Amino acid sequence: MTTRWWPALTLAALLAGWELLVRLAHIPHYTLPAPSLVALTLWDNFGSLAGSWWFTLRITFGALALACAGGVAIAAVFALSRRVEAAFFPVAVVLQVTPVVAIAPLILIYVESTTAALLLCAWIVAFFPILSNTVLGLRAAEPNLRDLFRLYRATPWQRLRWLLVPSALPYFLAGLKISGGLSLIGAVTAEMVAGAAGRETGLASRILEASFRTETPKMFAALVLLVATGVLIFWAFDALSRRLLGRWHASQRP
Repeated sequence: MTTRWWPALTLAALLAGWELLVRLAHIPHYTLPAPSLVALTLWDNFGSLAGSWWFTLRITFGALALACAGGVAIAAVFALSRRVEAAFFPVAVVLQVTPVVAIAPLILIYVESTTAALLLCAWIVAFFPILSNTVLGLRAAEPNLRDLFRLYRATPWQRLRWLLVPSALPYFLAGLKISGGLSLIGAVTAEMVAGAAGRETGLASRILEASFRTETPKMFAALVLLVATGVLIFWAFDALSRRLLGRWHASQRP
């Protein structure tokens, strides 16, 4: 049996153990629902959860797109000027180390639109890994290759296209895999802090509503959607990394 089946078998074994524990110990469903009950609840309530899931996805990928655009652009400026990096990189560090739970209430006060506030919170969480990894990648080009490009009088565009971008791409993709999960965490955390309610809300609000009503199976159903979303985001970017790097980068060689 190949190793690709091991994660699936491990997950199946854990779910089976969870199911047996609940049934044999007669644990009430409002304390710990069995996986079968969670699956049934997800099936029955998927229609009401789908809209919230889509809202969470919009916030997550919107924040990730902004983090990629801003992080790459600012990283390029930092790579070109050490002075600019020395002046503004500490600001990025401050954003990174400040817990989003602490600043989300302030953002909700200053930003009128709740959706825009949630997007900003998720962006703050996802921005720094893109920035720091891309800066590191742009500066990781082989010095001998830099000298070679300079010797042949390569244009700035040629250096960017043939030297700096290939050098930074593995680092950027690594940061993208990190930021993908962080943007989802930021979106969920900010919404929980906001305590938003209504139709235009995400899965975090559904979890809070279910907790207030002691609907534990529904909480687990929404949580399953969140976990599945995070796993799919990571797998998608991991597949993208293998696609872009598999033919030439050492990190993707068997």
